[in-house]
Amino acid sequence: MSIITYKQIGIIHTPFKNVDGMPIQPAAASGTEGKIEVFGEYCLGLQDLEGFSHIIILYHLHQVGSSRLKVIPFLDTQERGVFATRAPVRPNPIGLSIVELISRENNILTVKNIDILDGTPLIDIKPYIEQFDHPLQTKAGWYEKTQGELKTTTADARFKSNLPRT
Repeated sequence: MSIITYKQIGIIHTPFKNVDGMPIQPAAASGTEGKIEVFGEYCLGLQDLEGFSHIIILYHLHQVGSSRLKVIPFLDTQERGVFATRAPVRPNPIGLSIVELISRENNILTVKNIDILDGTPLIDIKPYIEQFDHPLQTKAGWYEKTQGELKTTTADARFKSNLPRT
């Protein structure tokens, strides 16, 4: 088995300095602005990005402790398999958010509807393309029972560890 490593390509800046009380998805962070700072050596890769209204950002969940295969997610009271949730305590602590791209100035992207902890390491950026990324018919599994609770549920410390991963 080979070891896979990723390079941090930037850092995400948001108003959320603490996990407690943070929105748990971009849909619950309506209007919240943040900045994505892409490191200089990756700046050329941002060419033409400003033509997209939304971007997909992948990031390292750096404040998450050990992984778990069963969790009680924020929007439920029943234990679920981690892969059937958006819980951050995954074998590979990679987060994904779709945010609105407001502007680009050199290596700084201003985005809206961001739900990420300040100082989070950026792994990748991809353009959101509705034709590729928006299936017309979907099912939401266990989440269908709790859909109305998204905007009133915030993060707490249930997935945080005193010993973050590196």
